[in-house]
Amino acid sequence: MEQIYVPTNKGMQVLMPQQIIRVEARSNYCRIYLEHGYPITVAKVLHWFEDKLPGALFYRIHRTHIVNKLFIAEILPDKKLTLMNGEQFQVSRRKRNVFSEMRA
Repeated sequence: MEQIYVPTNKGMQVLMPQQIIRVEARSNYCRIYLEHGYPITVAKVLHWFEDKLPGALFYRIHRTHIVNKLFIAEILPDKKLTLMNGEQFQVSRRKRNVFSEMRA
């Protein structure tokens, strides 16, 4: 799998997509949550990550979140998504059809 180069305040950081649990938008910044280590804050918008990350591995579940499908533990009937680390996120109405198909 290809690497992704992420510009941080300490220079470029090289990440493997399978290390990324989720990306959360925070205004004009994003916070990248990794499998191991601390979250990284970068001055990029979520759309930038949507273009860079492989579409087969990542889903945009909401206007503020992209998640790695490798870390999805379960999809609950009330359209909540639970990650392996226990975090839960609501799937937006527009994105629910993708997850309904995944459950079937």
